[in-house]
Amino acid sequence: MTILFTDARLIDPEALTETQGSLLVAEDGSIAGPWTGKKPPKGATVIDCGGKCLAPGIVDWGVKIGEPGERHRESFRSAGLAAAAGGVTTIIARPDTLPAIDTPETLEFVTRRAAEASPVRIRHMAALTKGREGHEMTEIGFLLDAGAVAFTDVFSVSSDSKALGRALTYARSLGALIVGHPQDPGLSAGAATTSGKFASLRGLPAVSPMAERMGLERDLALVEMTGARYHADQITTARSLPALRRAREAGLDVTAGTSIHHLTLNELDVGDYRTFFKLTPPLRSEDDRQAVIAALAEGLIDVIASFHTPADEESKRLPFEEAAPGAVALETLLPAAMRLYHGGHLSLPQLFRAMALNPARRLGLPQGRLAEGAPADLVLFDPDAPFLMDRFRLRSKSKNTPFDGARMEGRVLATWVGGVEVFRAEG
Repeated sequence: MTILFTDARLIDPEALTETQGSLLVAEDGSIAGPWTGKKPPKGATVIDCGGKCLAPGIVDWGVKIGEPGERHRESFRSAGLAAAAGGVTTIIARPDTLPAIDTPETLEFVTRRAAEASPVRIRHMAALTKGREGHEMTEIGFLLDAGAVAFTDVFSVSSDSKALGRALTYARSLGALIVGHPQDPGLSAGAATTSGKFASLRGLPAVSPMAERMGLERDLALVEMTGARYHADQITTARSLPALRRAREAGLDVTAGTSIHHLTLNELDVGDYRTFFKLTPPLRSEDDRQAVIAALAEGLIDVIASFHTPADEESKRLPFEEAAPGAVALETLLPAAMRLYHGGHLSLPQLFRAMALNPARRLGLPQGRLAEGAPADLVLFDPDAPFLMDRFRLRSKSKNTPFDGARMEGRVLATWVGGVEVFRAEG
């Protein structure tokens, strides 16, 4: 059906504008464009936005879903419901499943399961190497044909530069996008925190921020050698930024992302060994956090993602160094991002450029825009609505959020995928 959204603060990440107006959605589920008529089109359903923000749905790049192998932590159904409640209309799922998504058959299976179970769109990345072991490359061409949007071994960083170089060379010939996790695997093995005074006082195994820079420098050298398309999934330290800047200035086809947790939390939040704050990579210093925010505002870093990583209670109720890393974030991504908005660091159009437009563009997807002809994947939200985060109200199967008990602002009111409403807040 035709839908007319009226009295909305339209957040346009392409034009980097925020305007009051109306938006028309066509019967085919695409955006027809702004509406300036005095009366609604005949037969249109009118939705009064009440002056709240209407923006493109979030394209969340790097979500862990437990199918196959860890469905008790997260399923396509529970992840999709959590995403819809968080304003995420497209999930870009990781291949670090059991088994890994490293064959066309496995990719076709998860694609079919996701389409059956999830109310939001789910696209999959595939493993770059078989079993994510860093040695033998996967069938990149066949996986592309089966629908893979990118290739990554996620946190299993290969120390075999020769094998990685071969994989990047082959990916270059097919135009495939490679997603790397910049981290030196030797230095980062077994680390639970970032090295410094705080880690020493807590007696926790730590890794130097230089491990990220070293991993990034290695990857960028291989990109320069092979000409591959490359995306660094998490840039979290100031020391990595000069290398990223040099690669951009040299004309390499390189983009970068970061995690919402590394933008809004720092190493001191670990406090007294709070395992919900154990992440990969570990939380960084406040200076690093501020440097990454500045790089994001400048456009040096392109993407903000949740890196949603569900973990059950048993794997978190352990000593800090033994606990599973990661946090759920599909429902907390937008309210956490509002901290950057209310803090004056980024405007709403800048935030949605990083959370919706840029990831969609890099992956070749039509989402992330309010332009005519784009899919009507939309989120209506109130950036000022306060609430107290209660992890037990999250729709994810796992409840491991570092924001439990935190006072937050930014409430999703409704979400649409292709013009179809998939979530509406109660009350």
